[in-house]
Amino acid sequence: MLVILDWDGTVCNSEARIVSCMQRAANRAGLPVLEPAAIGNIIGLGLPEAIAALFPEAHSEQRTDLRDYYADEWLAARGEPLPLFDGVLATLDKLLGAGHELAVATGKSRRGLSREFEDHGVGHLFVTSRCADETASKPNPTMLREIIAETGAPLSGAVMVGDTEYDLRMASAINMPSIGVSYGVHSRERLHECGPQRVIDHFSELLEWPPLVA
Repeated sequence: MLVILDWDGTVCNSEARIVSCMQRAANRAGLPVLEPAAIGNIIGLGLPEAIAALFPEAHSEQRTDLRDYYADEWLAARGEPLPLFDGVLATLDKLLGAGHELAVATGKSRRGLSREFEDHGVGHLFVTSRCADETASKPNPTMLREIIAETGAPLSGAVMVGDTEYDLRMASAINMPSIGVSYGVHSRERLHECGPQRVIDHFSELLEWPPLVA
């Protein structure tokens, strides 16, 4: 089976850094410094879409500045690699050992995901990946369609795993099975509204879903 993973909030524990970088960038751009919950809500979207949702009143120059400032802040904070969630590496190893394939569908930029792959030495684990600056942002399902087309996996032989409604709505739009993770940015109740096969509380519980059991 092809297991397609969201990155931020599902594989990587990055919410706090995303929030703090966005707050500092907004301050530099002369925009309101929003509460963490508001910023956390848009994690998973592409950066332009996230900025538009957070600051609908901002004019185009402010949005451009905010994108640049956010990139600056993210690079400045990169000295210490972000942690992966507990159990991620062991679970990925078991999935591969059971014959499954792995891919990533993320709201990150390609440059950002490449840095994460480099920091954790995991890029070789994934047969392919799609980033929001290469295709349409979530919840548009285009990145899933592209991954399916590239790998040749049938929809019934793939599953999208993510912590936000954007991930699950993306899968639902093309009738792909999905699994929500409750430890990310969107609530369990919000995830259930999107009709996933299940919602798990720990990454390792992926191994308990019958189609993934060795």
